[in-house]
Amino acid sequence: MNRRLLLAPKAPALLLATWLTVGVAGSALATPWAQVKAPSEGPTQAIGGVANGCIAGAQALPAEGEGYVSIRRYRNRFYGHADLLHLVRDLARAQARRGPGLVMIGDLSQPRGGLMSSSHRSHQNGLDVDIWFLRAPSAATANRDTAHQPDPPSMVSADGEGVSALWGDDQQTLLKAAAVDPRVDRIFVNAAIKRELCASDGDKAWLHKLRPWFGHDAHFHVRLRCPHDSSECKQQAAIPAGDGCDDELDWWFSAEARTPAKKSAAPIPTRPEPVTLAACQPLLSTH
Repeated sequence: MNRRLLLAPKAPALLLATWLTVGVAGSALATPWAQVKAPSEGPTQAIGGVANGCIAGAQALPAEGEGYVSIRRYRNRFYGHADLLHLVRDLARAQARRGPGLVMIGDLSQPRGGLMSSSHRSHQNGLDVDIWFLRAPSAATANRDTAHQPDPPSMVSADGEGVSALWGDDQQTLLKAAAVDPRVDRIFVNAAIKRELCASDGDKAWLHKLRPWFGHDAHFHVRLRCPHDSSECKQQAAIPAGDGCDDELDWWFSAEARTPAKKSAAPIPTRPEPVTLAACQPLLSTH
């Protein structure tokens, strides 16, 4: 998850808990996990949580496949659990059947997971993936336009109140396909996009998994449930019941949510990095 973070003092308790668990963008961190260039051998195991974990025996997502292209591969963040790779392929194939264009797949995890040096505090145990809303006409175009460049265009209007003219059936269909998949635990998406979907007619049960979060206007962040083969995976707390089209969503459009906290003269305390899990230590010592 990337982009700005604006935490209000009265933000719902669930959101604060999510921030502590999921993580945010920040300055570059010195992390040994970013120095690991290849996955470990052996069976695939998601270990720990999304913000303090790792992955053993990770699988690499190919650079291209039916209906998708993996972008920004210079980051070496295209590894994950087999369930995650299967999900990406399934979503991309479904979109390919709808028409031309490739789904752009962003960051998954590093070769052995763990903390990244930039952009994410989550994506650590091979169960997270960023998927761009805008499809690319070709793999060459996608790689050219996203290499060391700003994100693709936003799906949210300039005032942040609704969706932009780019939002359409293709984006909603892709998002819904991910949300209804039983492997998916939750999806982070801009609040304006969720509000647009809440205002639409028809079934809203699938909106339950859509969690509003800052940024996420050009892409959505998919997180899987802990796989059955990963006994040391730490499942995130369950999402509250309901479609989420309620007061919690309204808060994201309040003055409180949109007003950055005032700068203080006092130095901001440094949040200590979580201690590497014992089960993850061997993955660092054998690379």
